[in-house]
Amino acid sequence: MSGRGRLESGAELWCGLAVLAEEPDPGHRPVLDAFGLDRGPTAAEHTDLFAFQLFPWASVYLGDEGQRGGEARDRIAGFWRALGARPPEECDHLVVLLAAYADLVDRAGEPRADHAREAFFWEHLASWLPAYLVRTVELGSGPYRRWARLVADALAAEARVLGRTAPGEPAALREAGPVVDPRVDGAEPFVASLLSAARSGMILVRDDLLRAGRELALGVRPGERRWVLCALLGQRPSAVLGWLADEARRQGALWQEAFPRGASREHWTGRSSATAALLAALAAESDEPALT
Repeated sequence: MSGRGRLESGAELWCGLAVLAEEPDPGHRPVLDAFGLDRGPTAAEHTDLFAFQLFPWASVYLGDEGQRGGEARDRIAGFWRALGARPPEECDHLVVLLAAYADLVDRAGEPRADHAREAFFWEHLASWLPAYLVRTVELGSGPYRRWARLVADALAAEARVLGRTAPGEPAALREAGPVVDPRVDGAEPFVASLLSAARSGMILVRDDLLRAGRELALGVRPGERRWVLCALLGQRPSAVLGWLADEARRQGALWQEAFPRGASREHWTGRSSATAALLAALAAESDEPALT
């Protein structure tokens, strides 16, 4: 890729990508130079992306709950234990995952490491990172957009190196239920499932909901996502449900291009399509009372 500088492949590439997702530090200058990047992100840019928009924990995107921890993190911890190692404290953090993958790449040729590399890639990286990176390009500052494209290129190249599509649907995605129907289960579980990426097939962040408010001319203040979404639905449920259906379709089209061919792509595109259909049906049935 143009602009990648000296880091074309191998463990150094993955290690460098991990470093660029850390909190900005002047010591990162050699890594930026190696990738041919003119500047790194500021502390404010790092905070906005990782603390307020796209939380950097795999469990947020792989877990049924759409939150940090839970069974999704336990599965990643179990990977370390299966290799006879103690799981890092933040074992599902993006930086830790990229650095761990760099170590597996560095051990290429060892049968156990090669098997672990393939399993780790499909289960814990390619299962969610493509979607995360697409949204980073949409939401991040210039340095993070460039970083996301570098990681996306590395993922695509690695899928080619491994020589085949994903062997099967990752366990975390396989066990994630769909978005619930509020007509059956009520509004609260419905909203919670919409905010779970593995269930809804879309990544809804703070700025998406603020954008919905602007486009629909609704009053909304920044806040916790569930609170903001409920506030929007309480004003014009039909319009908001229709907006969400369009967003699910929009993101589903992005996943079709972003994910390597295989079960993870089918999960994300299938869930976004099913969510869009449910939301459109709910919008059509709504006569604009508050959703309660």
